Order: sequence, then structure tokens, then C-alpha cells
Amino acid sequence: MVSGKMRSIDPNRVLCIIMGGGQGTRLFPLTRERAKPAVPLAGKYRLVDIPISNCINSGMRRIYLLTQFLSASLHRHVYASFKFDHFTTGFVEILAAEQTLTDTSWYEGTADAVRKNLGHLRNIEFDYALILSGDQLYRIDFRKILERHVASEADLTVSTIPVRRELAHGLGIMQIDAQQRIVRFVEKPKDPALLDTLVIPPSSTSELEVPSDGQYVLGSMGIYMFNRQVLFDLLDNDTTDFGKHIIPASIQTHRVHAYVFHGYWEDIGTIRSFFEANLELAAELPRFDFFDMSAPIYSRPRFLPASKINGATIEHAIIADGCIINQCKVSQSIIGLRCRIEEGSHLTRTVALGADYFESLESIQRHLDKGHPRIGIGKNTRIENAIIDKNARIGDNCVITPAGKPSSYDDARFFVRDGVVIIPKNMIIPNNTVI
Repeated sequence: MVSGKMRSIDPNRVLCIIMGGGQGTRLFPLTRERAKPAVPLAGKYRLVDIPISNCINSGMRRIYLLTQFLSASLHRHVYASFKFDHFTTGFVEILAAEQTLTDTSWYEGTADAVRKNLGHLRNIEFDYALILSGDQLYRIDFRKILERHVASEADLTVSTIPVRRELAHGLGIMQIDAQQRIVRFVEKPKDPALLDTLVIPPSSTSELEVPSDGQYVLGSMGIYMFNRQVLFDLLDNDTTDFGKHIIPASIQTHRVHAYVFHGYWEDIGTIRSFFEANLELAAELPRFDFFDMSAPIYSRPRFLPASKINGATIEHAIIADGCIINQCKVSQSIIGLRCRIEEGSHLTRTVALGADYFESLESIQRHLDKGHPRIGIGKNTRIENAIIDKNARIGDNCVITPAGKPSSYDDARFFVRDGVVIIPKNMIIPNNTVI
């Protein structure tokens, strides 16, 4: 039930700004040929679909996406996916990094990216700016953050989530007072003694709905709500990052409040987190539910045929559109668009990102003449704990597994990151290859 106060706050007064320009080194090699927000997710989506869909579902339809690194495929996806009609004020527009006569540098951080686009932002009417990341999986009604922001008379609101202290080293951690005003912000603390001082005290555990075992801290979700002029004022300097610079400094000079979120949220910033978040979606009761149509996740309409299953054994798997799966076994896996799997193969804990196109007969024959397999996964091949990027050609009788390999390893044909084997985009794995 939406409160009367929340109904009185027009979400159209919010300008949403999504960060999409980072190099994404921790997601390499998935980011070797694409921007991080363009990395495929859950068989048929892209990471960028998550923040844009949350904005649309929250009635906030004025959205800028700031891009810089390997952004061509990201641009294509956004323009093909998100189009509003001429009779609304909504838009999803890309602000690509650009050199000017007075500044030849590129984006040097999240705050710097917004600063370099202030010329565009000053020409837009808005009261609040919502800063979002392009590489997270969650479902939030941003109107609740807006309501909290206005009710607390905050200059800046930071969305936070209670996390166990062993996860604190990868997040910005906050302390709040009884009014949920942020009084302290520490970026990625690692010192155990410092963490002891940041743990949520027993007096606040009930209100924040966390166990009182002294093992929880408040982590930043990288979601920030600014008042318009406050954003302009805080960017009137040469600092480069919101989490490292802007937020900690603003605590001393402005009213900075927390919005405490209780729900699923995952920062998909590493190969391991990407891999596990995808596989969890194939569980019977995943923590994040793409089937929740009260707030759907939108993506590009592709008009692909339904997938064809020819006698396969499939358990706890997601199969996207346009696949042809012959007599094989697939378990605990994500099978992406247009994926083809031949008979006798066995995929376990595998994230196959699929293909960008259906291969023509001429292309198949041309590659066979060179001794290359067709796009997809050949016969009698075993794959486990692996990510197969798009358009990969994996032959017959292959074995792909991280077993017996170091947790991080580079090869001409594959990579191992966080104990997961990654076959890069467009890679050719010949018949009888053992990885």
C-alpha cells in the first residue's frame, strides 16, 4: 500500500543516472569485447536491464546511461530495448564519454563521469538525481527511497543493506544514528578492529531487522539519491568517485541519511559472483525471481522461436529462446539464446551465454572445411563449472573443467577465474580437446 505522502511526490521529478562506463576488469574475460553492463544475464537479459527496469517500474522514466568502455554492443542493446512513445516525457538516452576543446580526458570515476556531463544535466528540469550502478541484480521500488529521502529532509540518501561482516571488505560500510542519519562511512574496511567499531549495535538490530549476534554491518548498495543543487555543489571539485570521496566528505557538511533495504541484492562485479548469481536463478525457489510480473525485468524483444528439446534430460536449468537441445543432460545450468547442444553431452553448473545469430549452412560448411566445429556444443562433451561465452565453437568429445587447475590461469583458448573456466567469445575448441 502506497502512503499518501509517497503519492504526492512525483517520480517524474527524479532524473536517473546509470553508471555504465567502467572497464570491468574483475569480470574479464567477459568484458574483453563488451562493457560490463552489456554482459548477458539469466539466459536472455543484459546486466543493464536491471537498473533500467527498476527505474521504469518505479515510474521514473527519465534515464541517462553514462558509457565509455567497449560500449558499441551496449548502445545497440539499449536502443533496441527501451523506446518510449512521443506522447510521454520518458527517455533512455546514452551519454558517451567525449573529448572537448577544454577537456581531453575520459571518465576517471563515477563522480567524474557525472561531473563531465553537468552541462547536459543543467538543461534538464529535475528535483532529485538517482545515481545507479550498471552491474547489480536486485528489485527495488525507488519511490520508497524517494519517500524516505523527502521525509527525512535529507540532502543525500544512500541505500544500504545489512550484510555479514565477512563481506564488508568489498563494500562501503556505514554507521547511522537513531534517525538513520549516516555519521560514519568507511570504504571497504579490512582491519578486524575497525570492523568491530562498525558492527550494528544490539540496540539497533530489532529496528533494522537483523540478528543480534554482532555479525552484521550496513553496506552501501551504490544507490544514491541527491537533491539537485546538492549534487551540483558536491561535484564542484576534482574528486573522482562517489564511494571513495563524495559520500565520506558529505557526511561532515550535509544531511546524509540511509535507506535500509531488506531483500535480495547482489553486486555482480566478479566472475564468481556472476557465476553463482546466474546458477542460483535455476534453483526451484531462487532469491531473485524473474517470474515476478508485478515488477518485470524488461529486455530486447527478439521474436525468436521457442526452444526445441529432443529427448534431453534437464534438471534445475533455465533454457532461453531459440535453442536446440538434443539427447544430452543439462543440470544446474543456464542455457542462453540460440544455444545448440548435441547428443551425449553433459553440462553441469554451466552458464552458456548462447549465440548472437543462427549459423547458416554455408557458414557451417565453411568452418567444417577448416576443421572447426559449428557454433554450440558438440557430441559427447562434458562441461562443468564453466562459463561459455557467445558464439563459441566447442567440438565433439571435449572435456572442460577447472579441476586440477589454479584458481586463476590464462591460456590461449580459455581462462580460469575464481575457480571457474571461461571460454571466451568466438573461441574455437577443436574436437577431443581436454581443458
